[in-house]
Amino acid sequence: MSSLSRELVFLILQFLDEEKFKETVHRLEQESGFFFNMKYFEDEVLNGNWDEVERYLSGFTKVDDNRYSMKIFFEIRKQKYLEALDKHDRSKAVDILVKDLKVFASFNEELFKEITQLLTLENFRENEQLSKYGDTKSARTIMLVELKKLIEANPLFREKLLFPTLKSSRLRTLINQSLNWQHQLCKNPRPNPDIKTLFVDHSCGQPNGAHAPSPANNPLLGSMPKAAGGFPPLGAHGPFQPTPASVPMPLAGWMSNSSAVTHPAISGGPMGLNSPANPAAILKHPRTPPSGNPVVDYASGDSDHISKRTRPIGISDEMNLPVNVLPVPYSQNHSQAMYASDDLPKTVVRTLIQGSTPTSMDFHPIQQTILLVGTNVGDIGLWEVGTRERLVLKNFKVWELGECSIPLQSSLVKDPDVSVNRIIWSPDGNLFGVAYSKHIVQVYSYHGGNDVRQHFEIDAHIGGVNDIAFSTPKKQLCIVTCGDDKLIKVWDATTGSKQYTFEGHEAPVYSVCPHHKENIQFIFSTALDGKIKAWLYDNLGSRVDYDAPSRFYTTMAYSADGTRLFSCGTSKEGQLHIDEWNETEGVVKRNYVGSRKRSSGVVQFDTTRNRFLAAGDEFLVKFWDMDNINLLATIDVEGSLPASPRIRFNKEGTLLAVSTHDNGIKILANADGLRLLRAFDNRSLDVSRATSETMSKPIINPLSAAAATPSITVTSAAVNDRVIPAGIASGMSGENRNLVDVKPRLIDESMDKSKIWKLTEINEQAHCRSLRLIDNLRPSKIQRLIYTNSGVALLALASNAIHLLWKWPRNEKNSSGKATTNASPQLWQPPSGILMTNDMTDAKPEEVVPCFALSKNDSYVMSASGGKISLFNMMTFKTMTTFMPPPPAATFLAFHPQDNNIIAIGMDDSTIQIYNVRVDEVKSKLRGHSKRITGLAFSHPLNILVSSGADSQICVWGTDGWEKLRSRFLQIPSGRASSAASDTRVQFHQDQIHFLVVHETQIAIYEANKLEYERQWIPRECSPPISYATFSCDSQLVYVSFLDATICIFSAANLRLRCRINPTAYLPADISSNVHPLVIAAHPSEPNQFALGLTDGGVHVLEPLESEGKWGVAPPSENGSTSGVPVAPPTGASASEQQR
Repeated sequence: MSSLSRELVFLILQFLDEEKFKETVHRLEQESGFFFNMKYFEDEVLNGNWDEVERYLSGFTKVDDNRYSMKIFFEIRKQKYLEALDKHDRSKAVDILVKDLKVFASFNEELFKEITQLLTLENFRENEQLSKYGDTKSARTIMLVELKKLIEANPLFREKLLFPTLKSSRLRTLINQSLNWQHQLCKNPRPNPDIKTLFVDHSCGQPNGAHAPSPANNPLLGSMPKAAGGFPPLGAHGPFQPTPASVPMPLAGWMSNSSAVTHPAISGGPMGLNSPANPAAILKHPRTPPSGNPVVDYASGDSDHISKRTRPIGISDEMNLPVNVLPVPYSQNHSQAMYASDDLPKTVVRTLIQGSTPTSMDFHPIQQTILLVGTNVGDIGLWEVGTRERLVLKNFKVWELGECSIPLQSSLVKDPDVSVNRIIWSPDGNLFGVAYSKHIVQVYSYHGGNDVRQHFEIDAHIGGVNDIAFSTPKKQLCIVTCGDDKLIKVWDATTGSKQYTFEGHEAPVYSVCPHHKENIQFIFSTALDGKIKAWLYDNLGSRVDYDAPSRFYTTMAYSADGTRLFSCGTSKEGQLHIDEWNETEGVVKRNYVGSRKRSSGVVQFDTTRNRFLAAGDEFLVKFWDMDNINLLATIDVEGSLPASPRIRFNKEGTLLAVSTHDNGIKILANADGLRLLRAFDNRSLDVSRATSETMSKPIINPLSAAAATPSITVTSAAVNDRVIPAGIASGMSGENRNLVDVKPRLIDESMDKSKIWKLTEINEQAHCRSLRLIDNLRPSKIQRLIYTNSGVALLALASNAIHLLWKWPRNEKNSSGKATTNASPQLWQPPSGILMTNDMTDAKPEEVVPCFALSKNDSYVMSASGGKISLFNMMTFKTMTTFMPPPPAATFLAFHPQDNNIIAIGMDDSTIQIYNVRVDEVKSKLRGHSKRITGLAFSHPLNILVSSGADSQICVWGTDGWEKLRSRFLQIPSGRASSAASDTRVQFHQDQIHFLVVHETQIAIYEANKLEYERQWIPRECSPPISYATFSCDSQLVYVSFLDATICIFSAANLRLRCRINPTAYLPADISSNVHPLVIAAHPSEPNQFALGLTDGGVHVLEPLESEGKWGVAPPSENGSTSGVPVAPPTGASASEQQR
């Protein structure tokens, strides 16, 4: 059977298992002989189902296949014989002896005689060898240990003990892909194709002909909603999305084995449960394409990258629903533009003079215009590209020469010249590491601006340290280095202590590439002999051994999304090799062409945006589209480049740093990069203008005194004024949204002390942009509100349990199609006209606590309004399923950030239920609150869930075992009694370490590990209570609403008020004074846009004037910055309204 046919069997096995055809699954396992289900075998042995045990084994081996198989069958039949004797069933024992055990007499006649003599004993335990035989259960358990050792040692089982790692419903995904392609090949494709059978190929009839079946109604595929104008758009290129493949087979294979050595001889001692290594999976025979045909695309049949490229958005993050629906995102139905060279950064916008030749560069992962540079004389430069300012210049110096090894000291005496081989930021931008050409690694901590401090220094390798990288094995930040001594070493990034040493290369190790697949951490390394090896963090040797096409200098890098692996190498003859690898087969699947001459140096390359490859070669910067082997574009950068320039993209791919032949650096930008840098050019002008205009506006706000009140802040080394990493922000509506395409935003401007700062106050509608959304249903209250993750629509949940969806059209006024005040959206409904309406109970409306959570790709919304939890399809508004009828009723919903099968459900009985949608089962029930749950927020990096309740308590739970880690009650200000119905809400900052706490009496920023507040703002006693608050999408602002309909906007860095919007600026003059916002939603990619849900059923979208571009100006701090550094409280400061 071919390998693809074999894989099809695995897909069928997965399908049968998901559909719970358990007997059929095991029958196919046995008949195909491809996968030995050890768990099923164990259960049958322990239950004493001996006939089934032997029948299942017969699919994989026979008695006389080898000595391991013979002993397996002998042990099973011997146990069956002894159990019959133990029950004094002599006739059955004789039957087993004659039919089952006699076959072994020809191999060991003495043993058979001894077994036969047991029939003559009253109790077979009188036999000395069986004297320790216990009861049946313990005897089976002991025998099972021996059987497992025999099976694992048996060569017939070695490739059959591991099931391939597959994403759920893989077979369904492939069928949907096939249907999609069949429809695309139709001569007359119908806009609403009907597909009701898989028995024949799909073909649309003539436009006026009969309709064909639809996958929407196919019982195999599950319910698939249809969209107007064609298949429901799952991505930019087609309706049916593939599930992104999981860990490729070699990784799934070699990562799951503790050792690559062959199985030892059988011993009497206990044995572990790990299976022996799979030779195919461990890639013993990697293949490199023949050099004679470099243009051939070597994509293998089982590669998942082809489908990923044609449909870039996967469905793996979506839940596997009990009704077997394939997730369909709610999005605009338009094609994604083809990648064009215009997207490349090609315009020279900055020239930096470093003074020595740059050898390595790296942009800050968060602050997109901060550039680190290492040079050929050991210098380190830190540049603010936006202002062209060199913030730091450090010359090479050994920090503690006396503590260095003798070889290093001798080397420095003989030749003091040292160069930087690699310089790199840590993922959070708080550290950077420098690898030098002699022994040394230096690690610095970065505290913003020009504040760079020595962290630690390591005498890491004998000879040069050729590469350095950061990784996070076991959730601990580490540093990986490699060197001329042929070693790879791993160091603790906090203490500098050595964690691992990997030996196995036979030549100097040139580069390292740490990565992870799901929860498996590993390192690729390359050496100067052209060998590529892979390592787990276990000191057990390399797991794979490839040959790099260049056979010499090679570096490796993954695409930004971690799904595609690339290498760039320069052979000894100067031949450039840039390749994409198929990890599954260990082969080069694509070789990029475009090098016409022999390279005169080692070529450096980089990747960006999951789209482009770039390399410095032949006095040019060369670009490739990842999906096209041919050269896309070249740039000579005004003729200023050396033969092999060093290059580096920033994280967003908007800027490209390129080294020049005159010891300088050119910064290239695309259109987005130009806008980013233009903001720096206009920065001083903006501040001056904002100050002037602010001074001219009337200040009537009593809260302005609070804005000038000094901050009382808890000291924390983790809190600073740097932009916080973009990550996953858990919205107060219950969803965890991925923040993408957030517009570049500068750090809040600090004002000159010599200038008078005044609070920006907005009193009139002409001072901001406001849009009231039109609706025809007039619900009484908008109680929940959220933007879709794509930013093109607003979803509201009203007190009458009806959902409202406003969608912005794409047109000339709104080319992006995203939410804006410049264009009015439509209240959208499907053609059927149905509404998404929650199940309700007989409870009083004021007692109902509505909640909802939106899936990551906007396909589904999970919602409740006091009754059952409903799952709605966002394209059709149909109810897919309902579950968890009250009591208790759900009061808050949050998807697990890594597994949308898992939902945290806060209940009105104060419990939190961890519910698995796929199996319809409550996995855990968390108890710690005394009143209903009012907020839930996940932090994936910390593996915690933070909960808040109407009891004003905050609890932190570990997501590994769902244990309670810590808890704390809010400190309610004296004299401010909290109402019984007061909610406490929580929302994580982008850094996923700090979170916002919102209560009617205060807003505060807490640090999750210590559960201590670091900043707090309390309104004065006479002020109305807070009704809601949320972070902006970039976590730089906090939007706060009050019961008097006032909106206050704070700088998140210090919780200082920067802008106040009075009700007259957005509410009609004739509206009731009782109308106020109940909820605020922040746009997912526009930091200065937010929406309000009001008590009268209205929804308002607010943005600053285009001439302003932002909400007010950041207030000054007492020390001239907004870093959150604690300052002393003012003498006699009012306790009624202050920042803490």
